[in-house]
Amino acid sequence: MSSQAICRELQVTRAAVWKQIQTLRNQGYTIDGVSSQGYRLREVPDALHVLEADPGIRTNRIGRTILVKDVTESTNDDLWEMGRQGAEEGTVVIAEMQRAGKGRQGRQWVSPANRNLYMSVLLRPSFTPADAGMVTLMAGVVLAKAIEDVFPLEPRIKWPNDLLLEGRKAVGILAEMDAEQEGIRFLVLGIGVNINMTPDMFPKDLRYPATSVQIELGRPVERLPFVRRLLEHLDQGYERLLLDGGSWVLEEWERYCAHSGEWLEISTAKGTVQGRFSGLDEEGSMILENTPGQTERIRAGDVVRVIREER
Repeated sequence: MSSQAICRELQVTRAAVWKQIQTLRNQGYTIDGVSSQGYRLREVPDALHVLEADPGIRTNRIGRTILVKDVTESTNDDLWEMGRQGAEEGTVVIAEMQRAGKGRQGRQWVSPANRNLYMSVLLRPSFTPADAGMVTLMAGVVLAKAIEDVFPLEPRIKWPNDLLLEGRKAVGILAEMDAEQEGIRFLVLGIGVNINMTPDMFPKDLRYPATSVQIELGRPVERLPFVRRLLEHLDQGYERLLLDGGSWVLEEWERYCAHSGEWLEISTAKGTVQGRFSGLDEEGSMILENTPGQTERIRAGDVVRVIREER
């Protein structure tokens, strides 16, 4: 397209067109420029900024507004402030890099630039705060489905909301809620997916072995197809949760469960407990069989390890 045509279409000067072309080139777009002919877009990078102009998704709520940042402190913090200011449900914030990415229980989520997915989604569900945990379980299910759809991998869910690839953590989910006793004002659902990280990028002091899609496949992958598929799955899953409740989530979650029937050691606020994993209750709490015939419900905690020997 000639620069004259671009100027006429956008009502800007040729200098403004040239400046924006340079910006796009710096972001990784391959754009040919031929004197007296104009510009040609030859290649689009695996840059998530594309989602702002061309989401390429079919959704009802989630992803109608997408904001992509080169760098931020935390996408959850950004979207929390937007939620307080009245941002619409389904707003998505994505970052190419986070300086202070957050995991569960105040832990850091390592967030190198242009490698992974760091995304937060704003939800305004109609149910009570006591039922909010089902949103996190639903997110784990749809993430597993999206990974299966796009990559030749078999993800498994580690209770309550981590996804594993070949037994190592690749995905984390963090939900933060602004609520009162009667209802939820808004909920920020944070998702971190290790996509193109290499082994040397992981800290040595991780509490649980970590991996990435690239490590498991032995090659780097494109991020955009996965992000688009995830947004569609997340939209469908959230709609179904609002309409039908969470029974289907529990069924799907147990299908992806990483430790069905295994003996586990769980770290809770009250201390460490052990027992055999016996499924989830209707609220998504873990049912742990301590001794034959006696069970305990764990609402919050971390699976520290799988105890291989039979008790």
